[in-house]
Amino acid sequence: MQLFGRPFKPRLWPTLIALPAFLVLIGLGAWQLERLSWKQGLIDELTQRMEAPPIAMPEAPADPAALEFRRVTLRGEFLHDKELYFPDKTYKGTHGLWVATPFRLDDGRVVIVNRGWVPDKYVLPKTREPGLLQGQVTVEGILRLPGWKGWDSMKPANDPGRNAWYFFDLPAMAAAAGLANVTTDLYVEALGDESTGLLPIGLDRHVELPNDHLQYAITWFALALVLLGIYIAFHLRKPDQPDA
Repeated sequence: MQLFGRPFKPRLWPTLIALPAFLVLIGLGAWQLERLSWKQGLIDELTQRMEAPPIAMPEAPADPAALEFRRVTLRGEFLHDKELYFPDKTYKGTHGLWVATPFRLDDGRVVIVNRGWVPDKYVLPKTREPGLLQGQVTVEGILRLPGWKGWDSMKPANDPGRNAWYFFDLPAMAAAAGLANVTTDLYVEALGDESTGLLPIGLDRHVELPNDHLQYAITWFALALVLLGIYIAFHLRKPDQPDA
């Protein structure tokens, strides 16, 4: 057989090794393309939820995950003396923390609301009194699922004793704040307007899901091409080169 003007005679053992490896690499690339399509569909679905009209805070939803990223409107009052803090958060290059405040609805239920970010120097409520909304207020936000969303091996430990939280563990947060009748299936991320000058600054939330599947697919296909190139180069001979 001639290939690129040179004799090409594949050998048995290199072929038995290279062919399965090549097929595996192609399969991994194709799988990543399938994952890419699935992830993009999920992002589109969650974005549509955020753009839908707001709903009232659901009671004991059968499927909380189906409500994540839905816009919600709350009516009630903040319990500012029960604030919970999420340290080590930055905003526009400035170090600070998130402030989560329990919110008592008109029906008596309590919802944990992530009100947003404050600089470290404004961690004490008395330093940001204008932002401590009093009495009956209406809050608009989006529903989020609690829990750690990263690798288990990198999961930090919440520290209720220091009121330092690194992920939303709603039952533990309710116990630490001495709260009853707390919704533990979902919490709310408040949407705010930075132009008001009030603290905390509400989160400018949009759907953020890692979607690196295209890069992974390209990597697997590139490795397959490299392997194919090495296999071909290994078996090409010069016209005057005898068989091994």
